[in-house]
Amino acid sequence: MYSNSYSKIAEDWELVLSFECDQKNDALYLEKFIKKMKSKTFIKKVISNPEILIDILSKKQ
Repeated sequence: MYSNSYSKIAEDWELVLSFECDQKNDALYLEKFIKKMKSKTFIKKVISNPEILIDILSKKQ
């Protein structure tokens, strides 16, 4: 690994979507789900249509 190669040191981040969850476990579930998708296309769809996150949570078991 490269030293200082983590994304947290980047200075060019821009917030494009904020989604509030009622429970912490819902937020963690969504974060894990999105990261598991590993798809820029999926992320762009979520940004343009945040209701997708509501659908994902409604199908959570």
